Amino acid sequence: MARPTPTIRVQRDDFDAAAESRGLTADRKDIGAIVSFVGLCRDEAGTLSALELEHYPGMAETEMTRIAELAIDRFSLLGLTAIHRFGRIEAGEQIVLVIAAAPHRQAAFDGANFVMDFLKTSAPFWKKEHSQDGSSGDWVAAKDADDTARDRWSR
Repeated sequence: MARPTPTIRVQRDDFDAAAESRGLTADRKDIGAIVSFVGLCRDEAGTLSALELEHYPGMAETEMTRIAELAIDRFSLLGLTAIHRFGRIEAGEQIVLVIAAAPHRQAAFDGANFVMDFLKTSAPFWKKEHSQDGSSGDWVAAKDADDTARDRWSR
């Protein structure tokens, strides 16, 4: 069987996670597990009103595709969807979706985790915080914990 082609999108508009899951599994009898992850914009204990996400067009999609193909190969995934939003995203709104489909649950869990760990550290996205008081904060710095999570996959 040929390697599945991942569905990769970078978009301003929100997404429907359930519809994306149905689309990935429609008419498939070989899929035994799907794992989905939806990342949300949190309000940071009431201090954050929104995040502003920027990306490098073209390069973001290319890197997301590279990561998805690595996950498909490494975990023998039968399908993968990754959607990342950009623009102003209000607290409580969806930012990112990853759906991994596999014959068995562990491969689906590992595939989704792998993709998220690499999206956080390798894909060219930048976040700027907007406070409840109307002020704009700084661009969010990379976190060592994200690098540590990514690095566990090289062991």
